[in-house]
Amino acid sequence: MSQLKEYRMYINGEWTESEGGNYFESYNPATGEAWCKVPKGTAKDVDAAVNAANQAFLGSEWGDMTYTERGRLVRKLGELISENVDELAAFETADNGKLIREMRGQLSYMPEFFYYYAGLADKIHGETLPIDKKDMFVFSAREPLGVVAAITPWNSPLYLTTLKLAPALIAGNTIVIKPSEYTSASLLELMKLAEKAGFPPGVINVVTGFGDPVGDALSSHPLVNRIAFTGGAESARHVVRNSAKNFAKVSLELGGKSPNIVFDDADPDNAAMGIIAGIFGASGQSCVAGSRAFLHADIYDKVMERLVDRVSKIKIGDPLNDETEMGPLATEAQLERVKHYVAAGLQEEGNIVCGGKTPAHCEKGWYFEPTIFEHKTNTSKITREEIFGPVLSVIPFKEEKEVIELANSTDYGLAAGIWVKDIAKAHRVAKAIRAGIVWINTYRSISPIAPIGGSKLSGFGREGGFESIYDYTQTKTVWINTSTAPMPDPFIMR
Repeated sequence: MSQLKEYRMYINGEWTESEGGNYFESYNPATGEAWCKVPKGTAKDVDAAVNAANQAFLGSEWGDMTYTERGRLVRKLGELISENVDELAAFETADNGKLIREMRGQLSYMPEFFYYYAGLADKIHGETLPIDKKDMFVFSAREPLGVVAAITPWNSPLYLTTLKLAPALIAGNTIVIKPSEYTSASLLELMKLAEKAGFPPGVINVVTGFGDPVGDALSSHPLVNRIAFTGGAESARHVVRNSAKNFAKVSLELGGKSPNIVFDDADPDNAAMGIIAGIFGASGQSCVAGSRAFLHADIYDKVMERLVDRVSKIKIGDPLNDETEMGPLATEAQLERVKHYVAAGLQEEGNIVCGGKTPAHCEKGWYFEPTIFEHKTNTSKITREEIFGPVLSVIPFKEEKEVIELANSTDYGLAAGIWVKDIAKAHRVAKAIRAGIVWINTYRSISPIAPIGGSKLSGFGREGGFESIYDYTQTKTVWINTSTAPMPDPFIMR
């Protein structure tokens, strides 16, 4: 094995080893072999990063910048990303196994998020209030919160960090980022671009390591005022408990068990392609994965025929090969999780019509075939619990009211897809579905202008769009007495 690439953490504008001097290895999902070493952070490293962020927030270099000047820095970072798409894509593919062509596409679009928020930087304003008091002029202003803690997952490290980083910075906050221990490399590569963009020391910091102690220390640190978390429900509960120690403001972007609903008037070809994109893109490792497909009985056979035909031809293999259509799972643990759920589906009398095993031709790495289950009901384990892998459950329905109840019969509420030509029905069903994002005759479309978020076990708060600015600022109200009269004695009744 060739010598592993060795990284440093980024704290207060400097590349530094962990306080403990220890490292851990990161593995390439396509081969199952270690390819780089990352610092194993400690609580002291977190404390150093948070203090650096707090000093940068209080200091003049960042604090005295106008919103327009901060916007220029954020835009510069977006431009540098645009210039380094291929390099960043290669690092992310090496770390989490996503297709190189998918990563090139995602990273080519990602600068738009930085440009969007850069443009909003000097448009964050308060209001003049028509107060019901004579001789009083009252206005509000939106101000930054302070130190933001961003805790990000392994499935889309750069994109999901961007959703937190860009609005936090243009609002005037500083940030400490803890990437997943499985996928730290691409974010550390991004810090090289942040440094080149010219952000003052301490404004952006990255501490690598494990949930215990790094995530724990960061989410409970007394100087952290805002926590932005993307990940699983159990970790989110731990973050919420920790946030109570300092009453830090929290947003949670969690998982889903999202439905794709196909009505009888839908185009079967478009619906099939949308379902495939929704669940087998990124090997099913997406928070918004459309893992449940509800097909109207009158169109069931047509859509199923198209699904099975296309899915059975998906090219599985090396994510660096541009011909590959589906790569590996990001971790060995995730592969075992998928196998567990497939076994559970068979025990519950689900019918596998496609896939269901590891590909014979993939001797190394953490691969699993795209898998389609048929179910008669929505009551089995694999139709109700998030798998986070390439497993689709297909369920028939007959009536609109029936499918709305089926779609909503989940603990999650993140996303949904509706495939229909009847526009009135599209509006009715979109309104009735309990999800933060509803796509109609499309799936997994994104834009920096559109908010993302869910309800129930899918979390709370919104990322993306102007709405997210409110989560990274707070309102200050200013009262001005315009009267020339002296203040009355407050203890004399009038």
